[in-house]
Amino acid sequence: MAKRRVVITGTGVVTPLGNDVEQMWQRLLKGDSGIKKTTLFDASTFPSQFSAEVPNYDHLADLPADMHNEYRQAGRNSRFIITAALQAWRQAKLPFPINERPAENIPANENIGVYLGAGEGPLDFDNFAAAAVNGWQNDSNEMDWHQWAQTALERMDAIRELEQEPNMPGAYLARLFKLRGPCMSCLTACAASTQALGEANELIRYGNADIIVTGGTHSMIHPLGLTGFNRLTALSTRNDDIATASRPFEKDRDGFVLAEGAGALILEELECARRRGVPILAEIIGYGSTADAFRVTDQHEDGRGGTAAVILALKDAGLSGEKIDYISAHGTGTVENDTIETKIIKNVFGDRAGHIPISSVKSMLGHLIAAAGAVELITCVLALRDQIIPPTTNLFEPDAECDLDYVPNHARKAELNVVMSNSFGFGGQNNTLIIRRWPSSL
Repeated sequence: MAKRRVVITGTGVVTPLGNDVEQMWQRLLKGDSGIKKTTLFDASTFPSQFSAEVPNYDHLADLPADMHNEYRQAGRNSRFIITAALQAWRQAKLPFPINERPAENIPANENIGVYLGAGEGPLDFDNFAAAAVNGWQNDSNEMDWHQWAQTALERMDAIRELEQEPNMPGAYLARLFKLRGPCMSCLTACAASTQALGEANELIRYGNADIIVTGGTHSMIHPLGLTGFNRLTALSTRNDDIATASRPFEKDRDGFVLAEGAGALILEELECARRRGVPILAEIIGYGSTADAFRVTDQHEDGRGGTAAVILALKDAGLSGEKIDYISAHGTGTVENDTIETKIIKNVFGDRAGHIPISSVKSMLGHLIAAAGAVELITCVLALRDQIIPPTTNLFEPDAECDLDYVPNHARKAELNVVMSNSFGFGGQNNTLIIRRWPSSL
């Protein structure tokens, strides 16, 4: 079966640098930072007392008044993707609310799906902690589970518990847009939304859907999320210099900055988009996915999994490495990731590696975890549109092992036709996407 072509017709974001695509993009090009002291809870006793939160945000503002009650109880991660998906849906000129019998040239509801890389919703921490404290018996150093359950029954809320499930953001979108096609969610750590995009692309390529609302959403800015990453020593602890704490490829980088948000894209079969007369933003031409099969949190030291994912994406696109004009790096700011990602690029591109501009927007946005890849692919779409590369900020003195062109501190005009986006997740999950400018000369 011949592969159908897949294009991007809509984008939307909710991020620490803005709750719409253009605001985020302009702030990224200026090198603004979305990193501030954590306010969602008291983090003053944590090793990392800062994060990149989404400020001044109301997901109900974009919904008709008669929908407010239905979506008011959505968890924080679901709220982000509702707003981002509405932006993308409207940019793609799809009707909202969609009718049970779509308008002419709009595929049937059964041919429109959802595929998200969605993280779990925030834990009901205070009530969960209260149950644990009340159930603990100091005299015996044991948990009284009857007392734990009694406190949990009194204090915990069934709806808030349900909102923790990572399938909920996708379920909200299916209901919101009345979509009865494929509805899927994956949570492969920091690579999740890139994987969701890649697999959504495959579903359309092979005829399982005509349009898919895809992307990712996550918020781990809560006590357990921060505790876990701090105990892994994965986070920056630069509490005295918060704005520049995220330093991908920098010599004295000390970890990533935890962030939250969502990115949504409308993927569409090319002929469907042409029939609808909707502007095409870019075309997805390559996807590669592999596992390191190595350690729980570490990439293989030679970058074998990431190297294989990039090679697979190039093969899928039918391109040589000579055609890649820019790489949006995973670029977290941890010692291990940045050196290994540099190795991966050298492994694949050889002598040309030093001539390909590379940047990491995590230097400004922080790390959106499951949502990172989707937001970063949107920045690639914008880079193609405007022929400009966002910078890697806070790059004052590069690590000797990170000796490529990371577009330090200032955006750069460039001729861009084909760009690549990498995402590498804990557990050794590697995903790479390649998109090209529309219309393309290739």
